[in-house]
Amino acid sequence: MNAPIKLAIVRQKYNPHGGAERFVSRALEALAQRGALDVTLLARQWKDGGAGWRCETIDPPQFGRLSRDAGFARAAQHRFGEFDLVQSHERIPGAGIFRAGDGVHAAWLEQLARIQGPLERMTRALSPYHRYICRAEAEMFRHPALRMVICNSMLVRDQIAQRFGVAAERLAVIYNGVDTGSFHPELTRYREGWRRDHQIPEDAPLLAYVGSGFERKGAAAAIDAIVPHPGLHLAIAGEDKHAARYRRQATRLGVADRVRFLGGLPDVKPLYGAADALILPTLYDPFPNVCVEALASGLPIFTTPLCGAAEWVRPGENGWLNDALDTAGLRRSLGAWLERREHWPALRAAARATAEPYTLTRMAGELESLYADLLDA
Repeated sequence: MNAPIKLAIVRQKYNPHGGAERFVSRALEALAQRGALDVTLLARQWKDGGAGWRCETIDPPQFGRLSRDAGFARAAQHRFGEFDLVQSHERIPGAGIFRAGDGVHAAWLEQLARIQGPLERMTRALSPYHRYICRAEAEMFRHPALRMVICNSMLVRDQIAQRFGVAAERLAVIYNGVDTGSFHPELTRYREGWRRDHQIPEDAPLLAYVGSGFERKGAAAAIDAIVPHPGLHLAIAGEDKHAARYRRQATRLGVADRVRFLGGLPDVKPLYGAADALILPTLYDPFPNVCVEALASGLPIFTTPLCGAAEWVRPGENGWLNDALDTAGLRRSLGAWLERREHWPALRAAARATAEPYTLTRMAGELESLYADLLDA
């Protein structure tokens, strides 16, 4: 019997509400169940290891976020030689595999500039931290050790190819997997109780917004979009240090009674069960897990062309697409959805059918096949 492949997965910090971290957790659990892999997570901070995999802590001193990221990168690099394969989820030159779950940092900065004033743009352009990240990103993609980039969307694949000249054969698109048994249209069993607890009428249309980092993920646009639609409610799940600003926005726009701020949720399934659709008007998101989860739960999604999930959206069938700054367009899309309420069961079925093939087993199999190909080569 062949010895298991020694695989290291590198992710600096665990955030229980973060999409990238949920991907890593799912990937670790799925991969560890397949005996061909001996999986170790290298992290500064994480929860306890799971069945079949272990976590080893790398926690060098840090003095600010630049020192935090650069110090972790240097310490992780010293460990790379201990493993057959290293898959980094951080921008660290020298790993054999990079999973571009956070997309291209330079592309994100370009989108962020769309909502910033001249002074903010100048400050960010001169920021030592962002200059470090962009430099590390470029060095990583051009490093001779890099053999494969795992992209979670064609959006990210194309951006990397165009910006860094990475050859097509070194760019693999593996979509995020979802537990289609846990995220399922039968989550509607939570609907009555959840709505009662949050004082939302049983028959009121409800949008779920799930994501921390409200500026990037478009919380302001989501709040604004419900204004012309009386009776449409919005539940915002996620953490943001400026959450009070968005509460004030809801009050200023006269929709505070129709917006629920839930904070970070340990379990989003009851919210998916209570909602009728997901709204995520994100400026830039490579492929958020929340979109896969929502679709699997039977929720059509409202998102943007610079969200990787747009690749799965068939407008009018399982969701709608509008530019992140096209508030008027988003309002119209919501209006079109509300006018088609008798067709919501078909929309829900189409949403479920979209996500159904993308199981955790499929994702794990695609990853394992990629690792085997790399080792054979």
